[in-house]
This record gives sequence, C-alpha cells and structure tokens, in this order.
Amino acid sequence: MSDERERMLAERLAGREVASETLVLAEWRDPGGGSGSPMYVAPLHAHHHDDEAWYVLEGTLGIRLGDRDREIPAGGAVIAPRGTPHTYWNPRPEPLRYLIVMTPRIAAMIEALHAPGDRDIAAIFEEHGSEFLGWPT
Repeated sequence: MSDERERMLAERLAGREVASETLVLAEWRDPGGGSGSPMYVAPLHAHHHDDEAWYVLEGTLGIRLGDRDREIPAGGAVIAPRGTPHTYWNPRPEPLRYLIVMTPRIAAMIEALHAPGDRDIAAIFEEHGSEFLGWPT
C-alpha cells in the first residue's frame, strides 16, 4: 500500500477531507438550525454527472430530493442520484454533524463557490457539470 493511501486510511477525518481520484469524503457541521424558515446549506441544484450522499453522525439532516422533503436522523444516510434536484439544511436547533460523500468535481465546485470575491453562481455550477436552480421558498 502506498504511503499516501495509508495516510488517508489512518488520519482522523474531523474537520477535513479525504480524497481519492474518484471520491471525496468530508465531515461537515452546522451549529443548529431553528424552527423558522430553513437556513439552506446549498441552493437547490442538480448534478448532471455525479451522485452525492450524506451520512448523519449527529443531529438531523433536512434534505429536499426532487419535490419531497425528508429528515434523516443520526445513523441514517441518503443519496441524491445524478439529475435529482436537491438541497439540504439543519431543521433542528441542535447541532448537526454529517459526512458528505462526493466526487472531486463536486468538491471543486464547492471550493469555487466559497472562493472570495464576486462570482456568477450559475456559471460555477455549469462549469462543474451541475445546474443552479435557485433558492427554495
């Protein structure tokens, strides 16, 4: 086994990403939502070439897949198959901790979306094989 591969298997994930050529695994957190309108982590969007998945470690993940909203409790998982419009949020006041499983293309898109400065969000989605569908109401 290569040293790099061994390092990926041995290091703690907390607060960082582990990546290979085909998969990126990251642990994300949200301090707590509320009982009002959802504070979406991402706008409604669809990936044309990539699936995306979440595994909830602590709390509850709210997710919209297509036209259906769901709540995924700790220990649960959900996949957004390519082409499925989706967004997600923390629907509870308690903290949320989850693993997000994505392709390197999705990880690069997220990095571009969080880069400082003015940017065209729809163009960034398009450059990464995805489609920006707006913010849910």
